[in-house]
Amino acid sequence: MNDPVRPAFHGFEQIPLREYAERAYLDYSMYVVLDRALPFIGDGLKPVQRRIIYAMSELGLNAASKPKKSARTVGDVIGKFHPHGDSACYEALVLMAQPFSYRYPLIEGQGNFGSPDDPKSFAAMRYTESKLTPIAEVLLGELAHGTVDWAPNFDGTLEEPTWLPARLPHLLLNGTTGIAVGMATDVPPHNLNEVVSACVRLLDDPDATVADLCEHIRGPDYPTEAEIITPAADLRAMYESGHGSVRARATFVKEGQNIVVTALPYQVSPGKVIEQIAAQMRAKKLPWLEDIRDESDHANPVRVVLIPRSNRIDAGQLMGHLFATTDLEKSYRVNLNIIGRDGRPQVKDLRTLLQEWLSFRADTVTRRLQHRLDKVERRLHLLEGLLVAFLNLDEVIRIIRTEDEPRAVLQARFALSDEQVDYILETRLRQLARLEEMKIRGEQDELDRERDQLIATLGSRAKLRKLIKDELLADAKKFGDARRSPLVARGAAQALAETDLVASEPVTVVLSQKGWVRAAKGHDVDASTLSYREGDALLASVRGRSTHQVAFLDSTGRAYSTLTHGLPSARGNGDPLTGRFSPAPGATFVAMATGEADARFVLASSAGYGFVTRFENLIGRQKAGKAMISLPEGARVLQPAPVASVEGDRIVAATSAGHLLAFPLSELPELDRGKGNKIIEIPKAKRGTERVVSVAAVPEGGSLLVHSGARTMTLSWRDLEAWLGARGSRGGLLPRGWQKVDALSVE
Repeated sequence: MNDPVRPAFHGFEQIPLREYAERAYLDYSMYVVLDRALPFIGDGLKPVQRRIIYAMSELGLNAASKPKKSARTVGDVIGKFHPHGDSACYEALVLMAQPFSYRYPLIEGQGNFGSPDDPKSFAAMRYTESKLTPIAEVLLGELAHGTVDWAPNFDGTLEEPTWLPARLPHLLLNGTTGIAVGMATDVPPHNLNEVVSACVRLLDDPDATVADLCEHIRGPDYPTEAEIITPAADLRAMYESGHGSVRARATFVKEGQNIVVTALPYQVSPGKVIEQIAAQMRAKKLPWLEDIRDESDHANPVRVVLIPRSNRIDAGQLMGHLFATTDLEKSYRVNLNIIGRDGRPQVKDLRTLLQEWLSFRADTVTRRLQHRLDKVERRLHLLEGLLVAFLNLDEVIRIIRTEDEPRAVLQARFALSDEQVDYILETRLRQLARLEEMKIRGEQDELDRERDQLIATLGSRAKLRKLIKDELLADAKKFGDARRSPLVARGAAQALAETDLVASEPVTVVLSQKGWVRAAKGHDVDASTLSYREGDALLASVRGRSTHQVAFLDSTGRAYSTLTHGLPSARGNGDPLTGRFSPAPGATFVAMATGEADARFVLASSAGYGFVTRFENLIGRQKAGKAMISLPEGARVLQPAPVASVEGDRIVAATSAGHLLAFPLSELPELDRGKGNKIIEIPKAKRGTERVVSVAAVPEGGSLLVHSGARTMTLSWRDLEAWLGARGSRGGLLPRGWQKVDALSVE
C-alpha cells in the first residue's frame, strides 16, 4: 500500500489571520502582565527592578562599598538581563532611590536624583552614582543559599534569579503601581514595624481575620507626613476586599496671621499646588488670599506660605476650601492585584496576601536550611575521610608515591567514597602533616550539633515558624522606624460656595435695552446718568448685594441667572447677556431681579395675569434658561415687583388706559412657574390696545409712586383705599392728567 503524499514544507506555517492575531495578542498580554507590569508576591518586585538590584549586587555595589556611575549599572542590566531601553531602565533605578517616592529606598544615589517638586528632573545617568542601601540586604542576603530558582538570561549566556529571597514582605513595604493589559495594580506603601507585627500575629494565630490584622496594620504609610483621613472602617473594608481608596490631606500650622503648609500628600509637588491656588486667585475665586509664597528649601522640603487678606479670615474654613479644590487633599486608588505563588494575577485581601507571603518565606527558609544541611553533611563526609587519612598518614603517603592508580587503591584499602578520595588527593601534603586529630574531631562535633539542629528545625513546623518569627523581629529591630503618615479621623473637605468667598457689598445691577449688563458698587447709583453704547439706553436697574445672584427674564418668559459679583464693572458699557446665555432666536432680555433665595417677587405679564414666586425659582444652571412665566399671545413680561410681606402687602396694577387696582397680595397664589391668576380686568374689546404697564407690591405704611413722563405722583397707604377692589376687577381711573402711566415704584 502506497504512503499518502505529504504536502511540501516551504519553511513557513499557514494559519488563519484571526488565529494568528488572537495568539499574538494573548502572548503579548501575558508578557505584559507577568514580565513587566505586575509584581511577584515573594519579593514584591517587577522584573526590571529585580534585575537592577541583582546586577548591582553582582557589581559589588553593596551598602558598604563606594558608589559607581549609574550608567555602569544600567549598561550591565540591559546588556546582560533586560534588553530594553536604557532610559526606562534608568528611570526605574532612580525611582528606587528617591526617598519621596519609596518608603524604604533600595538604592542610595549621589547627584541629582530629582526632587518632590519634579520627580523626573534627575540628571543623566552619566552624571549620577549609585549603590544599594542597607535594607537591600533583606532581598539579597540569602541569594547564594540555594533559596531561588535560576533561569537563563535572554541570550542563554548567563543565569539570573527568577525571584529574590526576601526576608520581609517588600511588596507591602514600598508598594507598587502598574498598568497591564486589561488589569492594573496599585499597592500602597506600609510601615515596616506594622507589617512585621501583622506577620507575627498571623504566625501565632493562623485563624486571625483581616480585622485582627488591621489592629497591627492600621493603614498605608506614605513617605510623607501628610495626614491619612480615610476612616478606619473604610480602611478595613479596603483590606478585606483588596481594593478601595485612601485619602491624604496636607498639614498646616498658623504662624502669626500666615498659614504655612508643612507637608503635602504623596506625589504632590509644591509647584503644582501653588499654581492651582494662583489660578483661583487670578480668576478672583479666592479673595480671602492676598499672596502665596514657596519657601521650600533643603531644611524645609515643603513650606508653602499662604498670606490671608486680614486676621479675621477663618483659617480652617479657607483650608477646607483649598483641600476640596486643589491637590492639598488627594485620593489614591488601592488595588491589591499581584502575581501569586501560582504564577497567576489575582486581587488578594490582606490576610490572603500575608498568608501567601509567609508560605513563600517558609519555603525559602526550608530551602536555605536544606541547602545548609547538605553542605554540613558533605563537610562531615569529607572530614570523615580526612580523619582516616590522618590516622593512616604514612600508609596514604606510601600508596600515593608507589601506586600507579593511587585513587583506586586508597578507595579499596580504606573503604572511601569517590568524593573523599578526591578530597584527600587534592589536599597538600604539607596541610595533611599539620592536621591534628583534635581539630578534625572538634569541627566534626560542631557540625554534628548544627546538623541535628537543622534536622530538628526542618522536621518541626513549630520550630520553623519560630525561626521565621525571630528573623522577622530581628529585621524589624534593625530597619524599622516610626510611622510617617499620621492617621487622623476627619470629614471630607467641602468647597465653599462661590458666594461665600465674596465679600458682601451693596451693588446696583444695570441692564440696557439691548441686553448689556454691568454692576456698580453701592446703592446710590443713578443708572440713568451712566453712559451707554450708541443707540442703547437704560432698561432697568435693581439693587442687591455682591453675594446675591441676579436673574434675567427674556421676552419668551424664560429665566436665566448668574452671580452678581461676576458681572463687569459699571465703568465700562458692560457685557452682552448673549455671551453668557443662549436665548431662543429673536428673544430679548426685558426684565431682571435679585435678592436672597427665599425673597418673593410678583411676576406678571402685560395681559394682566401673574403670581407670587420665590427668587430661588428663577435660578438655574442652564445656559438656555428655564421656563418661568407663560405668556398669552401678544403679551410681554413686566419687571418683577419685590414683596416685603405676603400677608401685609398690597399689590397694585396700572394699565395703559389709566386704570389702577389695589388688593391684598394674599389673594394672589404663590407658584413655582406658570401663567398665574388674573390681577386686573382688561375688557375683551380693549385687549388689543390696552395692556398692563406695571405692577408693584406696596408694604403696609408705604407709598406708591406713579410715574407719568417727568412727573411723579405719590399715593400713601390710605390714599390707595380709593382704588381697593377685588382681584381681577377693573379698578378705578387715575385723576385726569395722570392716566398715561409709565411705571409704578414703591417708596
